[in-house]
Amino acid sequence: IVLFDGKDMSKWDNGENWKVADGIVTVGKGKIVTKDKFGDCQVHIEWSAPNPPKGQGQGRGNSGLFLMDTYEIQILDSYQADTYHDGQAGAIYKQTPPMVNAMRAPGQWNTYDILWTAPRFNEDGSLESPAYITAIHNGVVILNHFELLGDTPYTRPPAYNKHDAKGPISLQDHGNPVRFRNIWVRELTPAKGEQTRKPFIRDGEKETPIE
Repeated sequence: IVLFDGKDMSKWDNGENWKVADGIVTVGKGKIVTKDKFGDCQVHIEWSAPNPPKGQGQGRGNSGLFLMDTYEIQILDSYQADTYHDGQAGAIYKQTPPMVNAMRAPGQWNTYDILWTAPRFNEDGSLESPAYITAIHNGVVILNHFELLGDTPYTRPPAYNKHDAKGPISLQDHGNPVRFRNIWVRELTPAKGEQTRKPFIRDGEKETPIE
């Protein structure tokens, strides 16, 4: 599902408040949220921090990609820049830093490829299984099946609170003109581990079923 093809923001709520030009959308006023909702999925997004860079730490090229509008993987210009370790680009915000800083210089394009497994909840609201994320930044694995501790708030420890099985993807307005292009998502179906073919022994072209 293409979420941004370089032409318009029709797949997003509040998209009219971000600027589209030359196949690129630039952060405007307020966060944008997809109209569609997703559970387990693969997300591809390309982004570029402002050049020349302005600000320091969390004030430099800051945005964020929120899965299910709840769980943030940080977008930040952390190229030769200082900030707290779990707030740099590719971090699960306030939970874990990326395994490596794969940032490109300001003005260059960065790519995130994300595999997301949504959390599951029991009827009583308790957690059945946590969320997991694998993230690849510019071709480098930065998060490998990381188990999230909960949501990603700024002012309190992470926690899980029951929500729907699917939720929107959102992009944050943090006051910095971060640019985006080529955004798409692919829904994933969990593998059930069922063997669909009976076991057999092969002898040349002959297959003998194992009873």
